[in-house]
Amino acid sequence: MFKLIILSLLTLAPLSALEYFGLNLERYQYPYEVKEFNLTVQKETLTMSYMDIKPKKSNGKSVLLLHGKNFTGAYWETTAKRLTEEGYRVIMPDQIGFGKSSKPEHLQYSFQMLAHNTSKLMDHLKISKSYLLGHSMGGMLATRYALMFPERVEKLILENPIGLEDWQRFVTNPSFDFWYKRELSKTAKKIHNYQLKSYYDGKWKEKYQPWVDILASFTLGKEYPQYAWNQALISQMIFTQPVCYQFDQLSMPVLLIIGQRDKTALGKGLASPKVRKDMGDYPKLGIKTQKSIPNAKLLELEGIGHMPHIEDFDTFIKNVLKFFSKD
Repeated sequence: MFKLIILSLLTLAPLSALEYFGLNLERYQYPYEVKEFNLTVQKETLTMSYMDIKPKKSNGKSVLLLHGKNFTGAYWETTAKRLTEEGYRVIMPDQIGFGKSSKPEHLQYSFQMLAHNTSKLMDHLKISKSYLLGHSMGGMLATRYALMFPERVEKLILENPIGLEDWQRFVTNPSFDFWYKRELSKTAKKIHNYQLKSYYDGKWKEKYQPWVDILASFTLGKEYPQYAWNQALISQMIFTQPVCYQFDQLSMPVLLIIGQRDKTALGKGLASPKVRKDMGDYPKLGIKTQKSIPNAKLLELEGIGHMPHIEDFDTFIKNVLKFFSKD
């Protein structure tokens, strides 16, 4: 009995050590100075937080980094540091509903809306054209942004983007209530297990823990229903607004970086076992997507999951810099 109690306490220790950082991560320190851009969306006055890192010696180029659904701009820290060392100005926004940005009570989310917000931010910063790098959900947003504003995108990198397949073809479209209840039920343990299984194919390293801790922190606050509401709206947006049918319209050079162990697919748990095993098959999806984009290169990373810029930064950044610098 005594051993069981000790084991239980050890199991719970990581959860009890969690800190609540606030609805807008007020108590979480980002790696660079955070600035605020105010904008009006659907009659709502909202704040979009962002980091704008300028190099000591500029090469005249800018890079816009777009984060995934379960992340914030902060996870680009190492990427931004290296890019600025190479002379690039780096912009890292937290999209509305994420990180230090507003979590509105009422908003109709769309990738078009997020792309417009991002374009307005770039106008505010007087950046007319940039290189664009999007990871996970940020890959879907980067694709939409590039389709809407091709004149603003010099080159596009999609790092393990989700949405390479239309999940509505495999799963009956869940209701908003489903997404909301799922968000409300999240715990640190559930978040960890999801990332372990989907992102890293069961192979965990301690350097992945911060991206669990930030998400788990939101569950500790009394405002968590408001955060969960936004995340549910965003999940519904991701599920119902595919971009994969328009890859053939991308006009700029594109680099697909695909970690081969990734298994991410929204709604996979709702599919039948037979269908589920074929969802999120990134090795196949990467090849299919490259063929659908007119001017695309494919970088396949063996032994890497959903997070190449975290899992194998050296290989990731070497190829990013090579792609950006090549004429």
